[in-house]
Amino acid sequence: MCGFILIVFALAAVAYMFHDIVVKGKRCKSNANLNGKTAIVTGSNTGIGKATAIELAKRGARVILACRSKQRGEAALEDVRRVTGSTQVLFMQLDLGSLKSVRNFAETFLKTESRLDILINNAGLYMQGRTEDGFGMMFGVNHLGHFLLTNLLLDRLKECGPSRIVNVSSSAHNVGNVNFDCLNTHKDLGVATSTRDALQMYCDSKLCNVLFTHELAKRLEGTKVTCYSLHPGAISTDLKRNAGSILQFSLTFVSVFFFKDAEQGSQTTLHCALQEGIEHLSGRYFSNCTVRDVFARAKDDATAKKLWELSERMSGLA
Repeated sequence: MCGFILIVFALAAVAYMFHDIVVKGKRCKSNANLNGKTAIVTGSNTGIGKATAIELAKRGARVILACRSKQRGEAALEDVRRVTGSTQVLFMQLDLGSLKSVRNFAETFLKTESRLDILINNAGLYMQGRTEDGFGMMFGVNHLGHFLLTNLLLDRLKECGPSRIVNVSSSAHNVGNVNFDCLNTHKDLGVATSTRDALQMYCDSKLCNVLFTHELAKRLEGTKVTCYSLHPGAISTDLKRNAGSILQFSLTFVSVFFFKDAEQGSQTTLHCALQEGIEHLSGRYFSNCTVRDVFARAKDDATAKKLWELSERMSGLA
């Protein structure tokens, strides 16, 4: 029995060290003060988006919480103001699944706000279905809505430079693919007939984030705007909500030791938004607050340009 107990303690110690060194990962080291700066964070009513908004507000930024749900957005607004003590935090409704909503948001923002220094395209979802405009939900929200939003706000970002655009992607982009024939035919990245198909389409949408960033950086050359894509890490979520008691306990253990919480998961986003001296890495992909190489398909010039031009047509910019 003593031997078994020792083994259990040893395994727990190893798991703790793994979590503390590997899972928690690096932290944003920038001490940047953001007084007088304005930031937009999409999908900031929960998770890493909310954690990101809190940190930006603590540093003195004027922070716009851009969220689809008015109820959840206003609840997040109260939380962020309470935690940070800042009155420079606002909620503005934005539904990335509606091109009309994206245009309305940009129009309102440009009329009411004089600056934009940081745009964090954080919102994302894993969901089947169609957007208001008939696009596949994950393509429409994870990529196309952010593509349109960024382009509509680009002139303001240039005026306020040096400024930054941060696109939250995922390591899932490594197995993504962009099927242009399917996009042209079905306005979607694939035709989902199974959970596996839907998961593949999510990965495809995350590849779109990385390709968008790659092409955007080329188009921003000569300006004072830089852009970055990133993997935030495996984030703890409410995985155990519908599980039985034994499974809930198991998932709690896995979550505690092998997943980041929202604050830890926001660190690479903050690094890309704030870290001094990374301007020459515009267009690159980051993970664990470190620039990473990507597979050839995630930095292919022809594919990135083709996706940009198709996105322009689909979003009504062309």
